[in-house]
Amino acid sequence: MTTWEYSTVPLIEHATKQILDQWGSDGWELVTVVTGPTGGLVAYMKRAKS
Repeated sequence: MTTWEYSTVPLIEHATKQILDQWGSDGWELVTVVTGPTGGLVAYMKRAKS
């Protein structure tokens, strides 16, 4: 069975692609993006535990 680890990542609107590309190159998969409690964007990421 695969086990997962999760992370939340605040996104800066003018650098969203670069932020997601960096996390993706580290093995993280984007699950969803939501509006955070202060109005900014927050990405929820997951990756398989090794």
